[in-house]
Amino acid sequence: MKKYIYKSLFFLALSLSVKAQNVVSITKTEVLTKVSENNTSIKISEEEFKQAKADFRQTNAVFLPNITASHTAIATTNPLMAFGSKLNQEILTQNDFNPALLNDPSQIENYATKFEIQQPLINFDGMYQRKAAKSKMEAMSLKTERTQDYLAFEVEKAYMQLQLAYKAVEVLETALEAANANKKLADNSFKQGYLQRADVLNVEVRVTEVKNQLQSAKSNVQNASNYLSFLMNDESYVIYTPTDELEITTTTINDKSISENRSDIKAMQLASNAYEAMNKADKMAFLPRLNAFGSYELYDDQIFQADANGYLFGAQLSWDVFQGSKRFGKAQKSKAEFEKSKLEYKQYVSQSNLELNKAKRAFMDAENKLQLNTLALEQSEESLRIRTNRFKEGLEKTSDLLIAETQYAQKQLEYYQTIFEYNYAQAYLQFLTKE
Repeated sequence: MKKYIYKSLFFLALSLSVKAQNVVSITKTEVLTKVSENNTSIKISEEEFKQAKADFRQTNAVFLPNITASHTAIATTNPLMAFGSKLNQEILTQNDFNPALLNDPSQIENYATKFEIQQPLINFDGMYQRKAAKSKMEAMSLKTERTQDYLAFEVEKAYMQLQLAYKAVEVLETALEAANANKKLADNSFKQGYLQRADVLNVEVRVTEVKNQLQSAKSNVQNASNYLSFLMNDESYVIYTPTDELEITTTTINDKSISENRSDIKAMQLASNAYEAMNKADKMAFLPRLNAFGSYELYDDQIFQADANGYLFGAQLSWDVFQGSKRFGKAQKSKAEFEKSKLEYKQYVSQSNLELNKAKRAFMDAENKLQLNTLALEQSEESLRIRTNRFKEGLEKTSDLLIAETQYAQKQLEYYQTIFEYNYAQAYLQFLTKE
């Protein structure tokens, strides 16, 4: 007896704990909005896109000039440097050609301000590197889009789980009321001598079982609410109640197919394009580069002065003829990466089609199961009604009533679980076939 008292107190404490938490009604649209705004996975994906975009911006160096400015101050007695500094400052005199002064000059100070520009003209490998960076950036953009699609699907599933959890609570609360009513009838029948003590104990065991199941269902409500909070990046972890009932939805699946325009598949194709461009860039590294350059220089023997100036401009054609077979190995590696990416793309599309076929079969199975469970629910409800009426009249055994009652509650739970599976299968098909 003490054991039952302790259990009752424990369930009461849990119920009060749940009631003490905030309960908030929420629609699926509100969840989707909050997830799109606050979800951490989406934010991470957006930052990855920004990284790829920054990499692409770096490739602007293929077209844009490189400009530097510097100010250098030196003091020297080096014969060559001293003579060159005077020459740059335009202060050479006839005496500076004296061999004694040329060989052993006095210390001279030189302050030089220099502006340099380098402009790429022809850079074949850089062009393909830029193309690869652009493909990567576009692939990351599509990855972000697919992440949003996946989270929308995940919200659909999580919201349905919350609906299912509340349905289970509703069914078990009704079952508990029925069990308590039957217990009251059994107690009265026992007092009147119509039932044995064993029958009453069976009814009490049934009440305890339903209480256990009900507490588990309430825990599932909290679990589903917490998962929604996680998706929305909300650390308050309140208890949510869905504004919509768990109902059957319908869709057409006959013409559903995997589209190559689906964001993740398209991202895989772009990634393969990026590897192809990098392979071409490595091949183009064998070709020469043409760059223009120029500088404007200011010289004086006083800091931040500019009594003398000059400029220089020209063009350079450079060609790395041999780098110890480094470029050969790099080109072979990028070729292998490109071939690997093509195989991965093919495998991913094949796997997606396999998953689609599996999802279609799961949908058909769920549809058949739904029809059977609907019929089974109707049968169990009618059976319980008949046995309950017979039990009230003393024409039905307690064990048979408990079996009918248990079956009806079980069929209700199975029915709502099947609705969840049916709707989930449709949502998954839409996720797989989304373009």
